[in-house]
This record gives sequence, structure tokens and C-alpha cells, in this order.
Amino acid sequence: ENELERGGQCYYVVPRISMLQEAEELIKECFPDIRIVWAHGRMNRNAAEDNVAAFAEGNYDVLLATTVIENGVDIPSVNTIIIQESQIFGMSTLYQLRGRVGRSDLQGYAYLLHREDSVTEQAVMRLQAIGELHELGSGFDVANRDLEIRGAGSLLGTEQSGMAARVGFDLYMRMLKKSIRQLRGLDLPLVPRTNVILPRQEGSLEIRKKTTEGTIAVNAIQIPESYIPDEEERGNQEIAARLAESSTKLVELTNSWKDKYGPVPAALQKKLKTLHLHACSRILGIDLVGLMDNGEGRVDCILRSPGLRPRHWGIIVPLLSRGVPPKGLDVIFPARLTLSGDEQEIVGGKKIDLKELLEDPSLDDDADNWDALDKEEVEAMKEISSAYTVKSLDEVDIEMYPRFVMKDFAQKNCVDQLLQVLLPVAKVVSEKQEAEKEAVKVAAELREKREMLQLRKKLGDSKDRYMIK
Repeated sequence: ENELERGGQCYYVVPRISMLQEAEELIKECFPDIRIVWAHGRMNRNAAEDNVAAFAEGNYDVLLATTVIENGVDIPSVNTIIIQESQIFGMSTLYQLRGRVGRSDLQGYAYLLHREDSVTEQAVMRLQAIGELHELGSGFDVANRDLEIRGAGSLLGTEQSGMAARVGFDLYMRMLKKSIRQLRGLDLPLVPRTNVILPRQEGSLEIRKKTTEGTIAVNAIQIPESYIPDEEERGNQEIAARLAESSTKLVELTNSWKDKYGPVPAALQKKLKTLHLHACSRILGIDLVGLMDNGEGRVDCILRSPGLRPRHWGIIVPLLSRGVPPKGLDVIFPARLTLSGDEQEIVGGKKIDLKELLEDPSLDDDADNWDALDKEEVEAMKEISSAYTVKSLDEVDIEMYPRFVMKDFAQKNCVDQLLQVLLPVAKVVSEKQEAEKEAVKVAAELREKREMLQLRKKLGDSKDRYMIK
């Protein structure tokens, strides 16, 4: 009732499709004039999407749904969610559902309803954890608590990890972490969304427009109707463009547009540059981009990358043209991440000492180092999760984070300047990561073939023995 009074909308979630009708009757009994629409996984093709779209346009007050809405639904006007039979849901599902609201400047509310007579001890612990872990970036803490409640299963048992008890759990975990870290290579954390804070909203995926109802956020990347007339296809292509994993994938998509619809309009090409920028920044772990006064009367462009480490840059640089970082793109690592214990600045366009970068003190056997490294990675992921709420770089102690810096940054054609230095770096990182994935895939296939041959040999030997007898 409070949500509707302030002009908002609500989600009402049930665990099973069979419960939707009963839930609608209950809501109608309390609010006879309320407008309700359904969404669940067994609806006819596109029916659920059409219903959600109609709800997003404000044609309905309540979206009555199953867990199909836990991912990909982002409607700022919906700031209340009611979850029926919440004791049935897992923690990750509850966390995702709760994240559907509170996506605007209004206070969000999540109500978790449950039957007192059917709540188990684990369900109580799950609901209590969801109530306690409500800070931004608490996803990792939710996963940890879920692991504590449900247990680790066979992950730490003999089936997965062998006889860990023989060497001791702590030593085994350090050995496992060390091996994984050495194998991971370019393990830059992938950023789901980069917060670009530049003049005139350049590089932003959302732009703010003033309307008669106030200021609203509008998707900045919209394909003109004159280019792709069909509304559904136009929407699908916009989504495909926004979800492109890399600049290469985006080029492939736009080439398919050219083949099907003709040359890309100039206005759309300019918008696509923004998508190229975000594809590059996500691959490089850049979660925050903005301008900062350098104290000399000029402005620097700062690109924060919380998960970037010297060893990453040591792997990337030899893959670049002439084995030199791009001119105009400097990298700064805070003191806590360097061998010397002092802040380290690597200037773009100059040869660097790769040996010093590739030596990673975190790969030794010191348990305290491993604990500190784990904690630092958790903190980095939290920073990435909360970056999109930052309005200005002044809110962040930028000196504490690894970052790319473009000095004396000209405040015009910002996206073009950024792409000029980021594209070559993002390209080699993407290619390296794809090569590593392919190597892992090939290794897995070889291992599977080896095991199959061993099994056939074993079966063959058994058959021979049987024939001899």
C-alpha cells in the first residue's frame, strides 16, 4: 500500500507456478482495484517478456512472478518486493531477488514472508543471514555464509582433493591456492559495469534527461528506428551490443548489421564507441573512470582497476607492439603491491623491467601473506561491486588503488582518447585469455581421452583373463 501511494510498483514472488493463482486471489482480496500481471517460465514464447515490458511501462501495479525475474530485470520504479514462502528459497536466490529493488534514489523494501510451522533450522539461518548482509558489495559474504550453512560437500573430500588430511588442511589449502594462482595467468577480475564520470556524460551507458515528471535515466545506446524498423529485432540487437564481451565481438556484430541493414549511421557509430570503451574497461578490470586535478593546473584521467597487479602488467606488456606500454597510458601501483614497498609508476611508451614485475611475493609459502592476499581480493571485489554508486572521484581515496593514468587529459572527444590507448591493451588481454581457455579445454579433452584409453585397456585385460580361464 505504501509503495502504491508513492506512485511505485511491486514484485510479488512465489516459489512455484501452481501458487500464482492463489497469490493473485489473496492480493485482489486486499486490493480489489490493483492491476496484476504474471511472469513465469512456462508461458508461451515471448509472453513473459511482453508482460514484463508492459509492467515496466507502468501498465500494471504488481508483477506476480516466480524466480524468473531474479536476473536481468532492472526497473527503477519498482522499489518493493514481497517474497512468499521465503524459507524455501536458497540464499543466492534471495540475494538476487532482493537486488531487484532499490535501484533508484528511493528507499527499497524487501519483505520475506514464511510459514512458522515449516521453517527448518537452516532456513532460519539463511533468512537471518540475508537480513544481516545488506551492505553494498556483500555478495561474497553471502556466498561465504551460504557455504558455512550448507557445508562444502565433496570439494574438500577425498573424491575431489585426495588425502588432504595427510599434509594437513592449512598446508593443503596453501598448496592449492599457489597452484591455482600460478595457472590462472591473466586472472583480472571481470567488471560487470564501469562507472564512467566524464564531462557532458561522455562514455556513459545511461544519460539523464529532464522530463515533465522530473529527471530520468535513459539508455544512451539506442538504434534508430530508421536503421532497424522492426521493434523487437531492434531491441534484441541493442541488448546483443550491450552484452558484447569484447571489442572484437562488437565489431563482428556491427559487421552483421552492415550485411543485413546497410552502412551504420554516423550517429550510431558514435554511440558504438561508448560500447567499445566499456568492453575494453570490463576486460581490463576498470570499474571507475573520471577526471582529477593533478595539482599543476591540469587534469588527469584516472581509470581505477582494483584487481590489477604488477604481474598482470608484466604478462600484458610483452604481448603489445614492440613490447612497450602504450604512450600516454601510465600505470601506478600503490606501495602495498610492490616489491620495493614504495608506490611504483610505470610510464607508457618506455621499456620496463619485466623481471621485477613478474616476481610475485604473494606466491611464497608464508601463511600470513596468503591470508592478506585473500582478504585483499575480497576487498577488491567489494570495491568493484560498489563503484557504480560513486558520483565523483573525490569520494574515493584513489591513491590506495592500482590505476591507469592519462596525464594532461584534454576534456573533449574523451571516448576517442581513451579508446586510442585502451583498445590495443584490451585486445591482447582478450586474445591471451581466450588462448588460456582453449588450452584448458584441450587439456581437459586429452585427459578425458587418456582416461578412456586406460579404461578400455583395463576392460581388455579383464576380458583376456576371463578368456584364459
